[in-house]
Amino acid sequence: SLVWAARPGMLFWKNRDSSLHPLNLSWVFGYNSSLAVHSLMDGEDRVLLYVSSHIVVIHDILGNKQYHLQGHTNVISCLCVSEDKRWVATADRGPDALIIVWDSYSGVPVRTIFEGHPEDGVCAIAISQDAKYLVTVSAGTVQKVCVWRWTLPTEKPMCSTELKPEFGRQDYVIFNSQNPHEFVSNSKTQVIFYLWVRQSQLWDENTAWLLSPQTFKCLVGRFNQSVFHFNNTQALTSTSAGKLVVWDMDNPRTLPEELPAKPHGVTATKVVSMQEESLTVLQVLESCVVTGDVKGQVKLYDGHLRLLTIYSHDEVGRIQSISFSTILRDPLNAFPASSQPFLTSWSDSSNSVSLTLNRNFILSTSDATMFHVATDSTNFERIMKEAKKAVNAIACHPQEPLVAAGSHCGLLKVWDYKETQYLVSRIFTEAGIQCLSYDPEGYLLAAGFTDGSVYILDAISLQSICDKFQFSQGPVTHISFSHDSKYLATADENHSVTVYKRVLQNGSRCWEHLAGLDSHYKPIRSILFGVHSDTNELRFLSLGEDRQLVEYDLNSSIKDHLVVTHRDRLEQAAVPLCLAWYPQLSTESFLLTANNCYKMKLYNTTTKMCRKTLLGPTYGSPLEKIQILPRTSSADPQQHYLVYITKDKVGLQILPVDGNPHKSSAFICHPDGASDFATSHDGRYIFTAGGKERTFMKWKVNLPALDAAAFLGGEDLIPFYNLLDGGKEGKFFRELEDYFYYVQLCSQGIDTMENRQVSTHIPLEEIPSVMRAIGFYPSEEEIEEMINEVKFSKYADTGEQVTKINLGDFLKLYINHRPALGLSMKTIQRAFQVLGYDNEKGDKVIDTGDFLSLLQCRGEQMTEDELAECLTTLLGRRHGEGGSEADTCDPTGAAALTEEEIPAEITAEVFVADILGLPIAK
Repeated sequence: SLVWAARPGMLFWKNRDSSLHPLNLSWVFGYNSSLAVHSLMDGEDRVLLYVSSHIVVIHDILGNKQYHLQGHTNVISCLCVSEDKRWVATADRGPDALIIVWDSYSGVPVRTIFEGHPEDGVCAIAISQDAKYLVTVSAGTVQKVCVWRWTLPTEKPMCSTELKPEFGRQDYVIFNSQNPHEFVSNSKTQVIFYLWVRQSQLWDENTAWLLSPQTFKCLVGRFNQSVFHFNNTQALTSTSAGKLVVWDMDNPRTLPEELPAKPHGVTATKVVSMQEESLTVLQVLESCVVTGDVKGQVKLYDGHLRLLTIYSHDEVGRIQSISFSTILRDPLNAFPASSQPFLTSWSDSSNSVSLTLNRNFILSTSDATMFHVATDSTNFERIMKEAKKAVNAIACHPQEPLVAAGSHCGLLKVWDYKETQYLVSRIFTEAGIQCLSYDPEGYLLAAGFTDGSVYILDAISLQSICDKFQFSQGPVTHISFSHDSKYLATADENHSVTVYKRVLQNGSRCWEHLAGLDSHYKPIRSILFGVHSDTNELRFLSLGEDRQLVEYDLNSSIKDHLVVTHRDRLEQAAVPLCLAWYPQLSTESFLLTANNCYKMKLYNTTTKMCRKTLLGPTYGSPLEKIQILPRTSSADPQQHYLVYITKDKVGLQILPVDGNPHKSSAFICHPDGASDFATSHDGRYIFTAGGKERTFMKWKVNLPALDAAAFLGGEDLIPFYNLLDGGKEGKFFRELEDYFYYVQLCSQGIDTMENRQVSTHIPLEEIPSVMRAIGFYPSEEEIEEMINEVKFSKYADTGEQVTKINLGDFLKLYINHRPALGLSMKTIQRAFQVLGYDNEKGDKVIDTGDFLSLLQCRGEQMTEDELAECLTTLLGRRHGEGGSEADTCDPTGAAALTEEEIPAEITAEVFVADILGLPIAK
């Protein structure tokens, strides 16, 4: 098998160019600096293992290569590595949390535990010295500790126990290196020792209460990490006060098969003051105790806690982890040893102290910096410095293989993404970077900051070419150059749009503020430059969550006066989230939007009329940002693709959009939220920024794989049949056919005796009736959009309007316009939350009089006659059921009906079940 034949370093022998996926993770920039970094190999092959978001990265520093262990769908919350550095265990928090054990030699996930802690996830994990057992601590309010024999194919732990809430939140756990049946965990205030003795039994040996200053007549501080002493009779706990708590075992430890029936007692015997600074890392290695602290110092002590040596450097901050190189006793010698164990000797003051250390080690700090420390020369080599705060901004150069990323810590870095080489960086200390944009010529890089300031930088040196601008009152969320690089526009959190203009002063180019405007009353989602298709004049638009598309006339704008030419409401109920120019695939030009109801819409660029509504990708959350993928030089000029990000995924969509789900594909990129993305100038790579995950990722585009998936999904109507309940042979489609042909009969007259004209079409005006008959209830505006979509579908090409629709086109129209996720009781309940009040029982209700008034006075207003007809029909009081035809439209009859049939207070459940007559999903 791959695992049996695996050897160290073979991960990087694999050819990773061949893939069957449309998007393939190529490189991960940045890492989770709150988790440990492990040294897998040292010497000629310096290989590190660390976590970035939901990915485990194995990084060959000297070879400039990465291998990615992908299996988690949530951000990885903890990890551990076996003593021989071969087995890696990772766990996450979130829905369907996983525990995965990986073989670091082959990259194979050798064991996945699905039901470990599925609801809460895991906050701490450790692996035993012999690499046979795992211990996990759940992240729930009531914490559960489980011991797993991970080599056994079972979803049940060998033993487990629940911890009392008064023990505090246990966030660190470690095995006794000399006894896999014993481990210790600690919270900030409590230490718990455990002993598991047989199947399904786990004892917590002794709980250490908070050590007060009176216990040892000194300040103890908060606990950080615990470890068993190598003498097997003591344990140590480091504290925030720079002290070590020493725990003594009442009885010496024995072999597992000789364990007594009851656990031993543990007592805190003394507190040793090691230093003033807080201790952050505590390890036992061979016959030494190793500590790391907030000042960046690494100290080594002997078994009696006497200082042996210190490693420190001015550039090293708070230490998060220490990982020493190791000797791998590989019988095939495939992994050459690059280090030796500690060789130490100690004598009293009359003798000299000598220490020989041949193990190099890796330091990681809480400010996202890694150092390689060569102990023979005490040389600190910085091997990585990444963003220590959220990465929200990313941009690609328009001509060169350069990508710039900005962080809330003020760090701006530029990489050559083809060679994966860091080029230049700059740190801004005043505020964090929120957005970035290169100008189309590639000379400038504009940056928007969290304090509202805007910098225009030289794209190569990152030096400012002019003074910063400070015209936004809130964080700048969007920034973009015009196609001719003459204008720069920004949007901020205060719903304002600001425009800057390039001018000539003393024969040189410079920038000045033109004007600003509070264009929207809700957050701005997109700003977009473009040109008129006929005149090539500049266009500039902004789109907000207030559903307003605002277009500006920059040529007519003057200093401090931004001219608005059009304001158009795009949606009735949905919220538009993103905007892009649609490729010229026909004689008509379109704007493309995506809304929060998983719909994509095409609007005529001139009239702003909605020309088409289409089902968009449905991958758990709506599209947040979209962009047309640049074409490669060898690409088909008629073939276009759309790049998008959702809340946590990045994806590709084949254009033209038609609602076919097989034309789209998406992959998890940032489980905690993707904040932005950018595409390379040649369309070969996509870069996604992970926001608070402090990472960004490079994805390689493989368009033939997406084309193949779309082809295998079927042609013409086959993909749309599969979106119906039961498919083409199901009851729903048969019912749709019946309604379709019944409408033909009605249009020709039910009682006619003349010969029937069999047709495959129905008149457009019958579309609403058939839609409602099959369970889709569009608003009057949606009906108008559907009819216009069909009526003008060929107008740009032929100049003629369409007056009828066939069954296949009707099916596509239904699929694309119906609610993407079906009827939702939650939507109606939210409406009652807004419109209603709490009655005596605490239910949200609407008074019947208010209910009737809302229907007649708000939204798409109904007349009293229309309301009376609807209510009598819904409540079964039409003339065929005991009433006369005149009663149908009699308002007084409707009033009497409401008093008789509808309660004085209406709840959401009464409205759905009793008035509309729809089933309520349990």
